[in-house]
Amino acid sequence: MSGDARKTAEGLSYLSGFGNEHSSEAVPGALPEGRNSPQRAPLGLYAEQLSGTAFTEPRAHNRRSWLYRIRPSAAHPAFGRADNGMIRSAPFTETVPDPNRLRWNPLPEPAPGTDFLAGLWTLGGNGDATQRTGMAVHLYHANASMHRVFSDGDGELLIVPERGGLLLRTEFGLLHVEPAEVALIPRGVRFRVELLDGSARGYVCENYGAPFRLPDLGPIGANGLANARDFRAPVAAYEDVEGPVEVVNKFCGNLWSAMYDHSPLDVVAWHGNHVPYVYDLRRFNVIGTISYDHPDPSIFTVLTSPSDTPGLAGVDFVVFAPRWLVGEDTFRPPYFHRNVMSEYMGLVEGAYDAKAEGFVPGGGSLHNMMSAHGPDRDTFEQASAAELGPRKIDDGLAFMFETRWPVTLAAHAARADHLQRGYDGVWQGLERHFRPLH
Repeated sequence: MSGDARKTAEGLSYLSGFGNEHSSEAVPGALPEGRNSPQRAPLGLYAEQLSGTAFTEPRAHNRRSWLYRIRPSAAHPAFGRADNGMIRSAPFTETVPDPNRLRWNPLPEPAPGTDFLAGLWTLGGNGDATQRTGMAVHLYHANASMHRVFSDGDGELLIVPERGGLLLRTEFGLLHVEPAEVALIPRGVRFRVELLDGSARGYVCENYGAPFRLPDLGPIGANGLANARDFRAPVAAYEDVEGPVEVVNKFCGNLWSAMYDHSPLDVVAWHGNHVPYVYDLRRFNVIGTISYDHPDPSIFTVLTSPSDTPGLAGVDFVVFAPRWLVGEDTFRPPYFHRNVMSEYMGLVEGAYDAKAEGFVPGGGSLHNMMSAHGPDRDTFEQASAAELGPRKIDDGLAFMFETRWPVTLAAHAARADHLQRGYDGVWQGLERHFRPLH
């Protein structure tokens, strides 16, 4: 399976651009001309609209796609409740919000036969999935490809692989995503995850709120950060499969399952802007200081989900990509900080320049709002004494899910064996250096 999936993944082609009005057909003539829903759709297909936003949201933010499929989505049996496993959803009420700084090692290896869905493990989140506000942080570990199909009605899924490549078979076509890339599956889009390397591990941000968009650039100007043309959407590819297929739907925090008599990944053609995509984080155009001081990490924002308050995101996705440090008379690692926003950080590869020890690929840290954090003692001492010259950071790739509300833990995350005890110790030994002049 993984060999065939790898060959398929490496031969894919894509459509280019974030938020574009794309169109694609796997069979010539499958897309209707001049209208969305003709009396008879071409080739005996069914026309169906998938709306990711309300009909009346402003045109610039409206998300919808028209799908031309072998069977309409309505042709399915009743769903029944399924086991939620280690998945939890907002509102998070199993624990109380914790002001302490927390850090976890990577998830342990999964049991044999664990697919992506069974391997989802919720760390925590905020908001309310039924009200389409807030977000959740999940991790995943898997050693088997999915044979079932999954869709999330509660939010869009930003998948951040840390180990192992993935082939995502979606209603819109196929995506290939590797570590140092991210993939986004929009709300309600059905997909299946196939492993390319026998096992896989990574992170997922479930965004209940407004769909991710590119941040405004303001004084930066017209260019910089993530370039729209570097986002790749799939070309149409369909499954014409008769026979039982399990379809799992996440709805208002719970999993529901139904056994279809056909594959729902049967879209022969489509057009619209509510589409999955993949993005290579190494293409992020990092903007930074060329004089002095470390910029605020908001300058590293890849995607943002805005809230009802301008500038206050439901969740931002921030990447600490390879970059040059050239600031003069500057403490170059991220500074000591207390923040009104809450920060979950993960590490895809290498090391993070503000933490010399303990923050490892596959692990993560949570600094809830107003919790004091910053470089550990060893990093502070080294950076304070370093001889300053141009230096390139190219040995690590870290990221952050930053959110306006506290992240409340799932109970299993609060008591997990891989939760690091004594994380506060990294700041012990920061000595008193104050010397009054008189």
